[in-house]
Amino acid sequence: MSVLVGKKAPFFEAVAVVNGGDFVEKFSLDQYIGKKHVIFFFYPLDFTFVCPTELIAFQDKIAEFEKRNVAVVGCSTDSKYSHWTWLRTERKNGGIKGVTYPIVSDLSKTIATNYDVLAGEYIYNEDGTIEFDGIAQAFRGLFLIDKQGIVRHQVVNDMPLGRSIDEALRMVDALQFYEENGEVCPADWHKGDKAMKETAEGVAEYLSHH
Repeated sequence: MSVLVGKKAPFFEAVAVVNGGDFVEKFSLDQYIGKKHVIFFFYPLDFTFVCPTELIAFQDKIAEFEKRNVAVVGCSTDSKYSHWTWLRTERKNGGIKGVTYPIVSDLSKTIATNYDVLAGEYIYNEDGTIEFDGIAQAFRGLFLIDKQGIVRHQVVNDMPLGRSIDEALRMVDALQFYEENGEVCPADWHKGDKAMKETAEGVAEYLSHH
């Protein structure tokens, strides 16, 4: 598994479904550089079981991300038509109707490959033919990208393990606090908690109160 933290987020242009049903043919995260932080997350497959709980949970907290000037973008290896249909399907029928943030179609699996979250790979057989080894779906990868397009946080879950959207928000708060104040955020830090200066004295002062 590649560690992308500290590196430029891999570039892509791909079709995405935005605003719950509109196609954007050349969607790119570069549109947010200099403007917004980005939570870019992968999920395995439309019309499954854990996945809709995550996508709806992100939507339920979308106002909190927007308040922090953070763009939320999802991605899976499904087609744009699968995304569109899922977004138009009522939740009681297994859909995610009401989700408004962009969902990228990575049908070629190149985006998941570049972010190193694909649960399989193409291999050459002895006869020179190509086949796919593994599962042609993405793990539950999540990447926090700053305004310069640099990955500052990543976490990857196996497919049965749903993510914590509150933890994603906490990491956004920690990064933005550090960017604005220059102080580092200790273990289990939450917005409003005391941080500490990145010095021996700062650590000693913080620990003396805990």
